[in-house]
Amino acid sequence: MTEALTDRRGSSALDCKDDNTAAIAAADFLYLAAAPTFAIMALLSSVPGVGLPEALCTAASPLSGMMPMYGLMSAFHLAPWLKLIARRRNATRRS
Repeated sequence: MTEALTDRRGSSALDCKDDNTAAIAAADFLYLAAAPTFAIMALLSSVPGVGLPEALCTAASPLSGMMPMYGLMSAFHLAPWLKLIARRRNATRRS
């Protein structure tokens, strides 16, 4: 069952005919929502005056603090988006 779920990730699961349609659709949404969420959090933490006053403590090194952490987390969660883009490109080439 795990293999079936991971094969469908990144695609529209609403056409699934089993009892878990809503759960699979929610998992697909969460699977794709991580990268943009972390990217937005990285942008918000880099804006002066919006984030916590930790910018004063992390001014010594640009690689410390929340912005680089959220940026890395966003990069690590890009795999589902890249798979989705690759599948759609392959589908348009075949048709």
